[in-house]
Amino acid sequence: MLEVSKRAGRIAMLVQQAVRAELAELGLTYAEFEVLTVLRREGEPYRLRPSELTRSAFLTSGGTSNVLQRLQRAGYIEREANTGDARSRFVQLTGEGLQVTERALEASGAAHEEVMAGVPQRDVRDAADALREILLVIGKRRFR
Repeated sequence: MLEVSKRAGRIAMLVQQAVRAELAELGLTYAEFEVLTVLRREGEPYRLRPSELTRSAFLTSGGTSNVLQRLQRAGYIEREANTGDARSRFVQLTGEGLQVTERALEASGAAHEEVMAGVPQRDVRDAADALREILLVIGKRRFR
């Protein structure tokens, strides 16, 4: 099991390094990219509450707040009142935010392809299938 976790972690690190380099060219951090893609995956109108973003992007509430401030200053998101609950607000992608998210997703895809270039497609598929099965078992557990 140690081999699996070490190798999966090393692959993740190499991919993340490549993605971070691509995102930097777009002026984005990895955390900003995560928040933008979480909103994009929601579908129109591309909005969530900050607490939902925090859970989905695996950030702390303070980290989410900092990321949202930077994205709002860049014009990629806007915050609007939640008419159903005066205590909360929504975070929503702007048109410009959707465009930069699409460019970032393309850059991320290219980085993944570059890192995996030369690895036979069958090996990638087999590894993905095996890791999915492992996650089905261990993903339900809660650890301290």
